[in-house]
Amino acid sequence: MGRHGTIANRKSAQDSRRAAMFTKYARQIIVAAKDGGDPDFNPSLRVAIDKAKGIGMPNDNINRAIKKGTGELAGESYEELQFEGYGPSGVAIIVDALTDNKNRTAAFVRSTFDKNGGNLGTPGCVSYMFSRKGVILIEKEDDMDEDEIMMMALEAGAEDMIAHEDHFEIQTEPTELTAVHEAVKEAGFEIAESGVEYIPSMEANVAEDAVKALNKLINTLEDNDDVQNVYYNCELDEE
Repeated sequence: MGRHGTIANRKSAQDSRRAAMFTKYARQIIVAAKDGGDPDFNPSLRVAIDKAKGIGMPNDNINRAIKKGTGELAGESYEELQFEGYGPSGVAIIVDALTDNKNRTAAFVRSTFDKNGGNLGTPGCVSYMFSRKGVILIEKEDDMDEDEIMMMALEAGAEDMIAHEDHFEIQTEPTELTAVHEAVKEAGFEIAESGVEYIPSMEANVAEDAVKALNKLINTLEDNDDVQNVYYNCELDEE
């Protein structure tokens, strides 16, 4: 998603799309495992496995995805694609995809933008409005010391920490994500979400009559198996 809502809303959205989430995370594991099937020596795979376990993916599914990535089992070959465009009210949108059929995915993304008041653009048309950052979310608990968490994160290599309503958002350079992720785990904090994301540097205002179409555009994209992430530069309640 483009902007983090509450942890409860995020979990609710994941629960409603659990089967699709399994498919998406399995693809992430397959791609990461191409660089080695041992998570102790493959930081990208370790993060992908942690994310999969965080939504309750069974170990059998995870192990099967790893074997597909390493070639021990036959599997599909996935290509990474990125699309940029504008949604209703001029909201900037970036779509990351992993697909075994480039033409199918491109046609789906283009038609989804067209049908919901958006316009698919050229590479670079909106990405300048975002910064690529490592992001780690920790769910707030009553006994947590915000200063202690921030110091731990900064010492591990984080750039900043933002306190939200029900979670802390730690931001890092993409190259520092794995180190900070491991430091947070070793400190005993449960990670709700972790990954490299596009953080908007400028925010769009959404007209009231465009909210429904924008929600439909984003939800339709996120529900597709090929689409891994959708980033957008506005605040938007999940439906």
